[in-house]
Amino acid sequence: MNNALPKKDKIESIKIQHDVTMLDALKKMDSTFRRLLLVFDGNNFKNIVSIGDIQRAIIKNLPFTTPLKEILRKETLISNINENPENIKKRMFEQRIECMPILDNNGNLVDAIFWEDIFSESQKPIKKSFKIPVVIMAGGEGTRLRPITYILPKALIPIGRESMLEKIINSFKAYGVANFYISLNYKASMITQYIEEVYKQSIQIKYLTESKPLGTAGALFSLKNKLQGNFFVSNCDIIIENDYSEILDYHINNKNDLTIISALKHYSIPYGIIETKENGLLNKLTEKPEITYQINSGMYILNSKVLNLIPEDTYFHMTDLIEKIKMNNGKVGVFPVSEKSWKDIGDWHNYLQNNI
Repeated sequence: MNNALPKKDKIESIKIQHDVTMLDALKKMDSTFRRLLLVFDGNNFKNIVSIGDIQRAIIKNLPFTTPLKEILRKETLISNINENPENIKKRMFEQRIECMPILDNNGNLVDAIFWEDIFSESQKPIKKSFKIPVVIMAGGEGTRLRPITYILPKALIPIGRESMLEKIINSFKAYGVANFYISLNYKASMITQYIEEVYKQSIQIKYLTESKPLGTAGALFSLKNKLQGNFFVSNCDIIIENDYSEILDYHINNKNDLTIISALKHYSIPYGIIETKENGLLNKLTEKPEITYQINSGMYILNSKVLNLIPEDTYFHMTDLIEKIKMNNGKVGVFPVSEKSWKDIGDWHNYLQNNI
């Protein structure tokens, strides 16, 4: 991560030109582990662009090839070289600003103050807290992670010094969430014993124990009439590194019945792609194209009213629920996160990739 770089190199690492595409900006954010870039026109500082700016543009259905200059905000949070340092620190803390550009009186960038330069690791810049429940689906057998899942349930496989389940719970605890439901089936008693030992009484955890596998949504039936309003649902083998409060705001502001958190996935095809027309005549030849998709990450926000669409004691996937919502003229939204903000650790290739 570039937090360890000298100050000058950190600033250089997040500079980007205003005519590059949104996709290029996302890739730079992923490669630098930053969610904010300093945008320039040549040597002239123009503005900042955040992951939120790009996410809002994607939600508006702008193509990934859109240049940054077309999505830059009209106003932004910057500081002048004459501003009192304590005032800068106060503004950064109150508004959870990852990086504050410092400009001279002519609008030239002369410095940038990074969050980690003045705040401790325990004061990570989370935008705002929320209290809605979180449901974690941990009932699967983890067949893609055998043979280790013959011994441990997938939810307890370690990621660094934490289990997968702890990592998900702790990521929500950072926002003030203290109400969790965990769906269990395979090796249920092992999971409950472990989690009770780790968290004791610090958070409220209730268990939805399946007598048989019910798919990625079937266990939610038991929450009918128990939850009111919105709640998160997460598979136990994925980690999303994004501001959850921004996702929740999108869900609420758009009055969605269900929001899918999507992850961008980029594919580079190392060949020329040929398109033909009638009689086999060449229509178009594209050399080594890149394709970007939004894929289902395995995390969602649901409104409790959709629980009425889930059948009792029936194997039922989240995709089945989504189709039912759409058939009933409900609203299903999609909130995108960058490729490396999503970690899928449900098979050996991805697990090893994200745990070494």
